[in-house]
Amino acid sequence: MNKVILMGRLTRDPEVRYSQGDSSMAIARYTLAVDRRFRRNNDGDQTADFIGCVAFGKSAEFAERYLRQGLKIVVTGRIQTGSYTNKDGQKVYTTDVVVEDQEFAESKAASDSNAGRYQAASPAPVSAPASDPGDGFMNIPDGIDEELPFN
Repeated sequence: MNKVILMGRLTRDPEVRYSQGDSSMAIARYTLAVDRRFRRNNDGDQTADFIGCVAFGKSAEFAERYLRQGLKIVVTGRIQTGSYTNKDGQKVYTTDVVVEDQEFAESKAASDSNAGRYQAASPAPVSAPASDPGDGFMNIPDGIDEELPFN
């Protein structure tokens, strides 16, 4: 079984590209900083692993719309390895997590309060309807009813 569950913060905004052809598909790449469970040395510094993730289709569009640097998310997916030859003729090996599901791991209010710690100068977030940040839930924007699995 190839199943991965990660919780971490985005190191930067997702990089989104669209495939070419008649039915173009969104492909989003981002890196998660995932804290290690134990500290490496005795000085108390927390260490992290930086794990590359790639999302396709609707998941990539979601990432483009809602995920930003510093945001804490939970990702489930599978590990995929690959290789390619770079322009210098050297073989490069890759390991990525192919995203099957991604969810917010903190409320919008907590995310906004942590934003200063993880972002120097961030672009304005995609505008969404205002919500009460104290309730801990995200407001679902109008017009995405067809994407929801329930009515």
